[in-house]
Amino acid sequence: MLFKHHFSATTYSVSTTRFLRSVTQTIAWLIGFSAALHGDAVIAAPCEVWEDDVQVIGVSVTPHQFSPNMQWRRAPNPELSARVEIFVQNQSDRPIQVPSPIRFDDKTPEELLAEKSWAWHDTASKTGFELHAGALRVLRWNGLDADWGAGTEHDVSLGAESSSKSPINLALPRVFFESITFHAAGSHDGNNSMHPDRMLATIRNDLREPIRMVSCRLWLPQSNETFHTLYPKPIQRELKPYPEDAIVPAGEIGGIELDLGPLPLTYAAVEMVVRPIARDEEIHVWGYLKIRRSSFDISGGWVASVVKGRNSMTQIPFLKTLSQLYVNTGQIEEVSGYTDNQELYSQYPIKRFNRMADKNRYDSDSMLPTIHAIEFLGEPQYGGGRPVPPQEVFDQLAPYQSWKLPTTITLSEERDWRYYIGLCDYPHYDAYRVIAPAADSWSKYDRWGGKSIRWGAPLETIGDMTRSLRQQSRPVTIAYWSQGAHHDWGGVLSPRRGSPTPDELRSQAWQGLGNGIASLYWFNLSMKSLAKFPDLIDPIRRVGREIQLLKPILEQCVSYQYERQTNDGLLEWDLNSLVTRDTALLVVNDIGYAIDERSKTFRFEKRAGVFPFQLPPWLSATKDGDADEQLSVFRIDSEGTHHVEFTIEGRQINIRDSVSVAGVYIATRDKDLRRSIDAKHASLLQSELELGFNPVNSEADRKTLQSLVD
Repeated sequence: MLFKHHFSATTYSVSTTRFLRSVTQTIAWLIGFSAALHGDAVIAAPCEVWEDDVQVIGVSVTPHQFSPNMQWRRAPNPELSARVEIFVQNQSDRPIQVPSPIRFDDKTPEELLAEKSWAWHDTASKTGFELHAGALRVLRWNGLDADWGAGTEHDVSLGAESSSKSPINLALPRVFFESITFHAAGSHDGNNSMHPDRMLATIRNDLREPIRMVSCRLWLPQSNETFHTLYPKPIQRELKPYPEDAIVPAGEIGGIELDLGPLPLTYAAVEMVVRPIARDEEIHVWGYLKIRRSSFDISGGWVASVVKGRNSMTQIPFLKTLSQLYVNTGQIEEVSGYTDNQELYSQYPIKRFNRMADKNRYDSDSMLPTIHAIEFLGEPQYGGGRPVPPQEVFDQLAPYQSWKLPTTITLSEERDWRYYIGLCDYPHYDAYRVIAPAADSWSKYDRWGGKSIRWGAPLETIGDMTRSLRQQSRPVTIAYWSQGAHHDWGGVLSPRRGSPTPDELRSQAWQGLGNGIASLYWFNLSMKSLAKFPDLIDPIRRVGREIQLLKPILEQCVSYQYERQTNDGLLEWDLNSLVTRDTALLVVNDIGYAIDERSKTFRFEKRAGVFPFQLPPWLSATKDGDADEQLSVFRIDSEGTHHVEFTIEGRQINIRDSVSVAGVYIATRDKDLRRSIDAKHASLLQSELELGFNPVNSEADRKTLQSLVD
């Protein structure tokens, strides 16, 4: 056996309950098949499925949730279920055929879908599956009702004649992966390889005792086509942990960095072993995701449109404007005169974000750098008037599972998007807080002294929704459609302007950024939209420039803490911290804004405050301590870095500043970080200048942009 030690699922969220118990009493299987094992053809002799040969060696349970702050026309279903992954291994020295049907509590997954106990599944229940010696397969499902929620117990049985049942404990997770991301060394120094060679993994310890991170390993398939069958890679013990002693205190997070060599772009299981400090016991923490290189992209949405008989993507002034805004992605696939014009496309590249159905063309190493993700299902929660059942969404995305490219879907209603989570590799959501169509009920928010408004919703609900999607999607990262300029909102009877004000735009973007998104999509930077609302070009550019300055941090960070400050019951500030090995990104969002009754807009004023942030254990230090332990603390915005007043008391840093809409700060041990950010800022300004087109500062350039749509 490869796994001889059994762990308590009731205590530690990782179940090693047997998948087949006394299966020989009920099933005798004779199998003959050929398989490729580690690249060598193996002719398998007929074999029996012996007791203990196939076992569940890990369980990952992600509880469902919904935000109590959101308001809906119809209340959410109060029953909370869970998304589950069970890690099933063949622990024998020979290949095994796991028979069908696979039953859970004496019901097939299809029956559980029909009775609305499950939302979707990926279990091979109808066909069974083969497992080579030592190999692993992940069986996944997402529950619909509380009977399948965290803390429940179930059983699994195999085969039409089987009476043997194996218990599965869906214990509430106490140690789990918060985030797993993959990176290419030197990716910010010109390394454009799409195959990452480094993994960052962060765990959260919700036990009442400290734990030590001991080892980690990946389980990988032999090829993308055989992605379901995973084989163990070497156990890694040189973890480059943070904290440096690898000890994660109770209630805290800790991380590791692994150098792994070039990785395939396919599905992987990640297994980390941790041990409680006070006891000789192992806990195995599991995660499952598709490997993709982390890249913070900025989408302009539907940037391609035909105006005055010509596609906008062939208009140089518009392409230069998108470059000014740091947009590198758009809802495009092939645009005649642009993507097939190599000189134009290489000068103003926009990553594709569409269906890409031709695998031979798009799922190739040469095309990978030009693609953000697979996106073609729209908003399945709406589905053009009929919500698309989650299992149908799974079935439509299933052909892409063997691809190198990640899939994504747009989620729309936080009320019940929990049922769609886990279907794609890179989930994102859309929610716009002023004048635009919305899923939630704006008039139900009792936010401003009982006043009810219909033209807007609390901007801070972006933070609520971001936290909800991020926490339920772990360990994968998420993205967010933020409200930009759009020419088609509002109208002649609109109570206010048809797009956000610059402050409303910035607030929504930084609520998403501060709560840990990994890409930002503007809706919608079409040529018509930017020409109609030129006052939003500079605010969008400023956010884009800030993202570029912070990009190495945003691509590696994990959300650490969130806190809301109030004053006599009135909302004041939202405080968020995002952390890496050596840096904390600290974000203050002003939620004490008011309503301007005349213009029907939200009004912000620059206000002073003291903002306390708790640092993670590995960044705690005193301001005047050892020089090597001192933290560099500064404010950052689109104009570069700035001095800020602060004090440090143990693990708490208190920043004193005046904030307009959002304040962004860095606390870091990296003594060169501020200098490198300032150098990057100078480089960005130079690049903007070299574009030779600036509709922000040049009236002539604004008129040129306008003339393309008039």
